[in-house]
Amino acid sequence: MTDERGGDPVAIARVLPKGSGIVFRHHATRAAARRRLFDGVRRVARARRLVLFLAGPPMQALAWRADGAHHRSLLVSKGLRSVAVHNCRERVLAQRVGANLIFVSPVFATVSHPGKTPLGAARLGILIGAQRRQAIVVGGLNAGSFKRLNRMKVFGWAAIDTFKLGQMRSRT
Repeated sequence: MTDERGGDPVAIARVLPKGSGIVFRHHATRAAARRRLFDGVRRVARARRLVLFLAGPPMQALAWRADGAHHRSLLVSKGLRSVAVHNCRERVLAQRVGANLIFVSPVFATVSHPGKTPLGAARLGILIGAQRRQAIVVGGLNAGSFKRLNRMKVFGWAAIDTFKLGQMRSRT
């Protein structure tokens, strides 16, 4: 997951493991600069066959030629759809909008959400229920902490701070 805190998303896209995906956020970046940055990430994603979601309305994701939208609106989407899920209400909404993936957070304590009570493994399992194969877990994760969740058979894990280039190679 990209944002202004996490380093250069183009450089990060160049070193992500095969089979990875990117949720491009950068909401605080001015519109023209955000589009240029997204286009740079999209070029790398296409060349490396990474999946690229745009955090924004489905029509914007389609116009920007993203693989999907990371957005919880009830608007119809012509690509993949991912949704952030922090509680049961949001999980139900994700089902209503037909989300292909759900980003469930925060699983563990994280600097991205200071003071927010993490779900922990037990509450995570209850929250995702039968949607385990659609769930990407977020919050306080790295390759080691993700292995602790292996028995849940979630789809994958995502991060913001872990993927700062200086930290990524030592944590993944």
